[in-house]
Amino acid sequence: MKIGAGSRVPPFRVMEVISRANARAAAALPDSPKILRMEVGQPGTDLPAGARRAVEAALRSGEVMGYTEGLGRPSLRARISRHIQDWYGVEVPPARIAVTFGASGAFPLAYLAAFDVGDSIALAAPYYPPYVNVLTALGMRPVILPCGLETGFQPTIAMLEALPETPEGLIVSSPANPTGSMLAPEELETLARYCHEKGIRLISDEIYHGLTYGKPAASAAQFSDSAIIINSFSKYFSMTGWRIGWMVLPEELVPATERLAANFFISPPYISQVAAEAAMDCHEELEANRANYETARGVMVEGLRTAGFTTFSPPDGAFYIYIDLGPGADSAAFCDRLLDEHDIAATPGLDFDAARGGRFIRLSYCAPLSDIKEAMERFNLVR
Repeated sequence: MKIGAGSRVPPFRVMEVISRANARAAAALPDSPKILRMEVGQPGTDLPAGARRAVEAALRSGEVMGYTEGLGRPSLRARISRHIQDWYGVEVPPARIAVTFGASGAFPLAYLAAFDVGDSIALAAPYYPPYVNVLTALGMRPVILPCGLETGFQPTIAMLEALPETPEGLIVSSPANPTGSMLAPEELETLARYCHEKGIRLISDEIYHGLTYGKPAASAAQFSDSAIIINSFSKYFSMTGWRIGWMVLPEELVPATERLAANFFISPPYISQVAAEAAMDCHEELEANRANYETARGVMVEGLRTAGFTTFSPPDGAFYIYIDLGPGADSAAFCDRLLDEHDIAATPGLDFDAARGGRFIRLSYCAPLSDIKEAMERFNLVR
């Protein structure tokens, strides 16, 4: 029987690392060293307290939590609109905001609303693997722009102009996974205006906004009405398992996105929308979380340098450090050794860059601070 081309989508390798670490933990003896989880980008914090109270109140109220509007509850869309005004000083009407089934649910909606099968979409490498994997599964063509430390692992206009043909789209991520690097506001503005002038649909992944350390974060919504902005409640708002995100859409893409969303998902989860709306008012708790990440970041940066791992992009945001092991390194074997010999779970760079990722690994610093400190002690024994 026929098997569809989408079944050939590459694996998301970090899930394999998670499985290996889970199996090792399950087989460990009671006095075995703790397995330190540096492989996954999941906040170590829980749902903010105010959001938890809102969920409890909704459950006690007896209200029917059925389907909502396909693009989300009006009150949540209005609250996101106010959030954008508060953070970036730009007015985006609620009608241009779509609440989605996580950022992961937003990307296929964006791709299908904006592009056709065979269209080319450029993006920097290293990249978040599902960018490429989902584009490929949908019959679109990822165009990889190899980036390095000299550009902060971010794309440039010169890279776009060097392509043999103008792509239909460009994906940017700032702060970025896996590097933690950021575009300066003026760099994002230049890219956004260039894309608008050239007819290139810009998709700006902003899911790590709020988790920045000394550098300002700008939104593409400040510079372009033709850009698609994707954000999420998973990272800064600490709601990974609630699967709730949002998009800022150009007006001309709202009707198509609404039709696609209704057919794919019917609506985002009701109770997750209740939690998300309340989470946006939990400023004090969320900023305390961010401060904890900043402390962990400092511990990891200093610990890696002390252990001799000194080549990585400045982790200006998110909660990752992307480490260059050097020419000829085998990141998969290195991560296996980290887990087997030092009980540290880390992600090999092949997940993020098929061509050059063999010499890189990604470490996450969203684990408890005590685990970060212990991991850095163990790194002194790795070389």
